[in-house]
Amino acid sequence: MSPGNSNILDQSVQYLKSVGPKRAESFNKIGIKTIRDLLFYFPSKYLDRTTLLTSSQVYEYSINGFEGEATVIGRVADKEKRRFGNKEILSVKFKDSAGFFECVWFQGAKYFEKYFKEGEIYAISAKPALSKYGEVRFTHPDFDKITDDESQVFHNTGKIIPVYSVKKELKETNIGDLSLRKIISDTVEKYADDLAESLPEEIKKEHNLTDIIPAIKNIHLPQNQKLLEEAKQRFKFEEFFYIEILVALKKHNYGHNLQGVSLSVKTDLVQNFLKTLPFKLTQAQLKVLSEIRKDMERAQPMNRLLQGDVGSGKTIVALISMLIAIDNGYQAVLMAPTEILADQHAKSISKMLNKLSEEFEGRQIKVSLLLGGQKKSVKNKNLEEIEQEADIIIGTHALFESNVVFKNLGLVIIDEQHRFGVVQRAKLQNKGGTPDVIVMTATPIPRTLSMTVYGDLDISTIDEMPKNRIPIRTLLRGEAILPEIYKFIIDKKEEGYQAFIVYPLVAESEKLELKAAETYYKELSETYFQGLNVGLIHGKMNWQEKEEVMLLFAAKKYDVLISTTVIEVGIDIPDANIILINDAHRFGLSQLHQLRGRVGRSDKQAYCILVTKDELAVSSSYKNVNFEYLSPVQLERYKSTIRLQAMVKYISGFKLSEIDLKLRGPGDIFGIKQSGFPELKYGDIVKDTAALIKAKEAAFAVIEDDPHLAKEKNKTIRKNIIEHYSQNINYAKIA
Repeated sequence: MSPGNSNILDQSVQYLKSVGPKRAESFNKIGIKTIRDLLFYFPSKYLDRTTLLTSSQVYEYSINGFEGEATVIGRVADKEKRRFGNKEILSVKFKDSAGFFECVWFQGAKYFEKYFKEGEIYAISAKPALSKYGEVRFTHPDFDKITDDESQVFHNTGKIIPVYSVKKELKETNIGDLSLRKIISDTVEKYADDLAESLPEEIKKEHNLTDIIPAIKNIHLPQNQKLLEEAKQRFKFEEFFYIEILVALKKHNYGHNLQGVSLSVKTDLVQNFLKTLPFKLTQAQLKVLSEIRKDMERAQPMNRLLQGDVGSGKTIVALISMLIAIDNGYQAVLMAPTEILADQHAKSISKMLNKLSEEFEGRQIKVSLLLGGQKKSVKNKNLEEIEQEADIIIGTHALFESNVVFKNLGLVIIDEQHRFGVVQRAKLQNKGGTPDVIVMTATPIPRTLSMTVYGDLDISTIDEMPKNRIPIRTLLRGEAILPEIYKFIIDKKEEGYQAFIVYPLVAESEKLELKAAETYYKELSETYFQGLNVGLIHGKMNWQEKEEVMLLFAAKKYDVLISTTVIEVGIDIPDANIILINDAHRFGLSQLHQLRGRVGRSDKQAYCILVTKDELAVSSSYKNVNFEYLSPVQLERYKSTIRLQAMVKYISGFKLSEIDLKLRGPGDIFGIKQSGFPELKYGDIVKDTAALIKAKEAAFAVIEDDPHLAKEKNKTIRKNIIEHYSQNINYAKIA
């Protein structure tokens, strides 16, 4: 966020005397083009150097394993330069009221030897250590020279010190941590008072937020921890607030400014279809269908997210929704992320609809499949069907192409929607005026993301599994017992079980110590599984080859299918009730959960066996941990172990999504860069949930009261949106 409109704030950074043209260019490369941008280049962390210690206190703390930094004031007593090979080392001895301490520089010895003069007084800050002689030592410390000048400014010690991320473009023009700190400090002192307020007074007062000028000063030059925390809260709230304003605008624009079509149940088509199903819909499916039906009846376009765990029955809900569109004379599109999944959708849906036409007389519902890898003649035939007679169109990215023309598009359903970017989704929606839209995901959306990136969508959740499903047993095993696991697969074959065996790579890699599908397909076929029928599928095959393998596997021509992650999404083989995932520690949590969802699709007990390094498999450090309370350091250090133990502990994708969000952050999970939203700079939607909720409530209240931001009290909001979020507003019509 970059508020204010003063001309001087819009000037180039090169106008700062302390920067200069070359340095200004390096700032420009990292997106800092104006003085205003520099004011809003916030610190990545802070060092609290407000507490002064004596050398003897530092010594006592160091003996007991002191973890933090220490600040000591001392007078230069002596200095010595030593040479080790080609390297010069400078040692400067300081004296304070309690004794002596030493500072050591392994680089820049010549410079620091001239800089430090005996008798001068310095404040020294760094992490202390004890030398082999038991002396207090600081290595490459930060420091400030103390003089009699009362107006002296301390940049490195005696206060809360901001630490900025110094990108390589800045380092190339010799801007380091200290010089960047000085540049920004000077900028704040000279120009912060020119900033214009970017939040309405009413919002600031209601949420007890500090004004922008003291906030920007304390974010860079904090007077104390209290004022620093107030400044942080101000900017977190502001960032969340403007993002939620965008969300609220998107939701309002889509629901009120766009004209959709009203689609209601007109005949007994849906009821007849339900009668052909060999199972009853769950209460959760019925609830979700009711929400979708009510949306479709409205003249405003539907914009709904359908989420449900792997195997919860989203596809059947999607098909019933498509039948409502067809019942009204409209076409429906189902877009899948992979050709193999689109092909499977087309086959299973066609089979169900053929049964419908056999049991109930009526017109045949035409299903067309459009894939990028189809032969030209087949593709042209399908394009003609889509334009003239197809009722349901199923496809992949090929549906985005300009030569795809729909006859009368009324409903768009996007499966595994986070795999498509916002611009791609827009291309498809724009082919049908303003069709109703359902986006589906089997990767449940954590609550904080549902309030931000997906906040413009109405959310339907299938939170119930089909009645006959037995929970999958997930086991964590080391590589040493793979022969026992193979024997288990062979024994279970006698009970009608089929098995997936997943490897991370297609072929051997010299750079990565990961198992390869092709190598192990050959090895296992000739050894452990020589009495079984073994198939192979991987991403380098074309979709026809993949289709043939999956059809053979479904027909039980294969007992074991060796695979890469090409089977991750949507493959449905009821008798495949064992999945062995090799090198499980190398997969993400959501990917492991998706792979696990390939089994457990019948009334038999299913097994997911995670195989990893023996030392990870036997680690018990996190078997009974409460994942919600792990520190960032613990999360980073034990990510692989946490993922594997979480898979064993939880079967719910909703629970796993929350853990995955904490482990990886929102951008890595859902591709926020594709979502049409700005990246978060100050707030953290995992840690700052309370601020996010308040900001959302405030933003939605503003748009509900004044959807065009035309009122005088909202002119500040309107100005900021226009100046800083114009690109994001372009996506206001996109689900």
